[in-house]
Amino acid sequence: MQTGLHRNTISKVYRQLETDGVVEAIAGSGIYVRDQQKQREVRIPTHTRNRGVKDLDQEVRKCVDGLLNAGCTLQQTRELLTREIDWRLRCGARVLVSTPREDIGASMLIAEELAPSLDVPVEVVPMEELESVLESSSNGTVVTSRYFLKPLEELAKRHSVRAVAVDLSDFRKELAMLKELRPGSCVGLVSISPGILRAAEVILHSMRGNEILLMTATPDVGSRLLALLRAASHVLCDSPSLPLVEHSLRQNRSQLMRMPQVHCAENYLSDSTIEQLRKEIGLLA
Repeated sequence: MQTGLHRNTISKVYRQLETDGVVEAIAGSGIYVRDQQKQREVRIPTHTRNRGVKDLDQEVRKCVDGLLNAGCTLQQTRELLTREIDWRLRCGARVLVSTPREDIGASMLIAEELAPSLDVPVEVVPMEELESVLESSSNGTVVTSRYFLKPLEELAKRHSVRAVAVDLSDFRKELAMLKELRPGSCVGLVSISPGILRAAEVILHSMRGNEILLMTATPDVGSRLLALLRAASHVLCDSPSLPLVEHSLRQNRSQLMRMPQVHCAENYLSDSTIEQLRKEIGLLA
């Protein structure tokens, strides 16, 4: 039977069905549907037990009891749970990272960090084009920053997909470095996201006021980037901008009175947000 699914996805589903007691694998024979009238022992993954849930069987019973107490029949309860599980499996089919076109750089930063950690395709889609993309295929999860979550939630709801916000890094190292700069220093910020540059300007001004001079640039505007590198004693950039910053420094070294100290922010997303996203769309092993 041709399903169109990747073999890893099929294996993952079979493992989950075996864990849930729906099927059983017999070595050298195959995988068979388990006799549901037969007493069975549900195998709970040890990593789940270690997360403080003492009795998952009891949690399942409480969930079912809650639906029965709300007036559902057992058949309706089964349909509701199956529908929810099927929906979450569809949400895990792919990830669509979306922000407005004017700040598509933010989507690119998010996608760059998500792609190596997720076992599903990660695509960047401008918010203005997301409607047409979801009309052609509504499988997947829409990911964005919290600044754009509300309009995307409304759009996602119309197409029965999930919209999830990821949390940004606290940039602790970078902020600590900026606090230590002596008054009169010139700082250059370089990012592919204009939104990040605007937010950084506000944060830095609230921290240091007019004590330091701040310049910003996107790496695709060569003249502005060169002016920033000439003036700044310290340059902070994101990882996609770093190669262009370093190339511009090498190419224009003779025009620079001094080489600025360049610091690249290691992460755009917080440490916990990728794991939380994997859990939300059912990708945790």
